[in-house]
Amino acid sequence: MPIPTPAQRISHQLAFLVEADKLKSVTRANPLADGSRLENTAEHSWHLCLWALVFEDQSKGANLPRVWQMLLLHDLVEIDAGDHPIHLPRDEDAIAAAEAAAATRLFKLLPADQAVAYRTLWDEFEDGTSTDAAYARMLDKAAPMFLALSNPAMTPTDRDVLHQIQTTGRFGHLKDDWPEVFALAHDTLNRRQPVVSETLAARMRFVMEADRLKSVLRGTTLCDGSRRENSAEHSWHIMLWAMTLQEHCAQPVRIDRVLHMLLLHDLVEIDAGDNPIHGDFDADAVAAQEQAAADRIFGLLPPVQSAPLRAIWDEFEAAQTPDAVFAKSLDRAQPLVCNLQSGGGSWRDYNVTRDQIEARVALKVKRGAPALWEALRPDIDAWFAANTPVG
Repeated sequence: MPIPTPAQRISHQLAFLVEADKLKSVTRANPLADGSRLENTAEHSWHLCLWALVFEDQSKGANLPRVWQMLLLHDLVEIDAGDHPIHLPRDEDAIAAAEAAAATRLFKLLPADQAVAYRTLWDEFEDGTSTDAAYARMLDKAAPMFLALSNPAMTPTDRDVLHQIQTTGRFGHLKDDWPEVFALAHDTLNRRQPVVSETLAARMRFVMEADRLKSVLRGTTLCDGSRRENSAEHSWHIMLWAMTLQEHCAQPVRIDRVLHMLLLHDLVEIDAGDNPIHGDFDADAVAAQEQAAADRIFGLLPPVQSAPLRAIWDEFEAAQTPDAVFAKSLDRAQPLVCNLQSGGGSWRDYNVTRDQIEARVALKVKRGAPALWEALRPDIDAWFAANTPVG
């Protein structure tokens, strides 16, 4: 079998990443913390990665970058198989078969070596026995419970369901695996005053505050153009982009640090909002707002965590290291694909010109991932040639 060229590899990788965008339209059973709507699976996957970072000392030695990659992939099969709430009747064998078939189809979109690697990670998560998978699955049990407990519109039926999940459902396993978090959830549900350490309280404040990123809308739409993307699901998608396209970086990078940056990079938008690159805004004022947001949001964590996480965010913003340059290039490239797939998307909304794409986007993409820019450029040129008035 002939070895694919770099251009062929990028073509397959982009096809996978475009298909993955559909995860943003898969709705889960649990609400956001504010009760405003149900969570989708893409933003859920991002939030679990943040939990994995914040509670790493509970991982029993798990490899955090592998856990992140597992969590980025673990629910992709729901694009085909859908979400199956754990409190409803379910045919486990039928679900397992549907998810395995979905994994085969989705990962087959990738180059052969990545297809095998991704399927191996997904299978490991499903098996759940490795240290990395056990930590990932523990978080997958914990995070939805606290979103549900925070829901201001919780009904008596909702409360009954949570009691069931805590006593006989899979959350009950945390009584042994993560007793402090189990006790917090149990006391909260039963309207008792929880007694927790300040460290746990601070971490919970941070991860629950981060849930607000799911309500920050961006200028870019989903690939199908059905709605605007939010910053949490964008962060999930761009982490998947980094994981998938890391071989195309202009300089060698540490993918664990790139993923770390992309996990955190848009948290400041909880306070500062999204400012589309083609929009009209005061760059200095936005920078000041984002710095203040970083002070507040990372300051929610215990100092031993807040300082290093803030440093990673600052490094991304400065965009001077190879890791940050590559991360920034992907942050510019992903909206290009969304706009191409949606028939113009935000390019139409903001009357963007081809020259503006070159000045505002191309330079940064080429700096970090020149091969990726070359793969996208012909379609970008073709779109602007077909959609720019003559004369």
